[in-house]
Amino acid sequence: MQATTPESSWPSRLGERIMAAINRDPLTAPHRDRNDAVLAVVLLAGAVCLASFTGEGSRPDAVGWTLLVALHVPIVWRRRHPLLVLAAVVALVGPYHAMDHNHTAPGPASYVALYTLAVTGRPLRTILTGTAVLTVSVSIMLTVNTHQAVELIRISGWVVAILFAGVDVRYYRQYVAAIVERAERAERTREEEARRRVAEERLRVARDLHDLLAHSITLIGVQTSVAAHVLTADPDRLDRAAVAKALDDIAETCRSARGELRTTLEVLRDQDACDARGPLPGLYGLPDLAQAARFAGARVDLSVRADDVPPAVGAAAYRIVQEALTNAVRHAGPEPSVRVEVHAERGALSLSVTDDGTGPDPDGTPGFGLVGMRERARSVGGTLDAGPRGGGAGGFQVTAVLPTPTTPSTTDTTTITAERAG
Repeated sequence: MQATTPESSWPSRLGERIMAAINRDPLTAPHRDRNDAVLAVVLLAGAVCLASFTGEGSRPDAVGWTLLVALHVPIVWRRRHPLLVLAAVVALVGPYHAMDHNHTAPGPASYVALYTLAVTGRPLRTILTGTAVLTVSVSIMLTVNTHQAVELIRISGWVVAILFAGVDVRYYRQYVAAIVERAERAERTREEEARRRVAEERLRVARDLHDLLAHSITLIGVQTSVAAHVLTADPDRLDRAAVAKALDDIAETCRSARGELRTTLEVLRDQDACDARGPLPGLYGLPDLAQAARFAGARVDLSVRADDVPPAVGAAAYRIVQEALTNAVRHAGPEPSVRVEVHAERGALSLSVTDDGTGPDPDGTPGFGLVGMRERARSVGGTLDAGPRGGGAGGFQVTAVLPTPTTPSTTDTTTITAERAG
């Protein structure tokens, strides 16, 4: 591979600098005053050379040299006040040409002032100003020398070209600035979208962990209390079968919780989080939730009349029922009676979880259960209401309506009614 020599890379660096100067906004360019002062000195040196190497009749006198030098001074502030700079240059160029000195010497400075006005101002103002400058210049030349006036009209095409070049560069800079702004906005949008997705994923993992741990720990606590009660109630008549059953239930709850926890944590471990979630829980898991609640002492009646709901809706319904049963076991008192109904309506899945317990302690520390259930419902575009039952019936009720994209088929109706035995 041939190394790039400084000589071969010099043209590319020069081209990059020229393009950077064209793309840069002249009003915000760094060192603009210093660069314009250098430009004014260079233009003045060129004008002195043009005025010196000319015929005796066209060489400027003292007043002409003064005007020639003075008209280059405003170039230093050409970017700050382009219109005033052009007016000052025209005001000094007019008397200079009227004295019939060398007419080429002040040309570069005049063109720079015109270009600056065109590249920084609005196109309409640029056209009107250029027309006015040409009109004034031709009028002055007609009073001095008709031949020079005709020559000025002939070369006025350069003036028009400079004006249109400035307007074109201005539009090009606006185009480049718009592209850069869109790219920055797209980058900000991507970063905001990435942050939003991270926040949503964190919230989803937090909800899953809360539902899983709250449900499992509550059941384990209740089952442990049952085992402890059996061991201490009548030590002489120890019911070994009941103790073994309670311990088996605790072991099964731990295994189920460990499996769900592993599935949830895979999202945090794997890079391809979308493929690591595993199958979502759904309505098929509701009988297991009811059975676990029965093991904890609740009397659960489960009725499911639904078929073929979307996975996201089924998962939301599963988590809502799971949290509602956990709250019933925890807060409804000993051996609560819980009614779970899930049925499909036209374009929606309705569910309700009702118990006859005493409800949560109003003086207790509020948790995240109700908030999590409402977030579950909103995640699929649904609504959820939770509160004490009305009509003096007592207990607590959770109702939710989860929309489904298509109307589920309910021809295969599944109804599960549990025994009231705890």
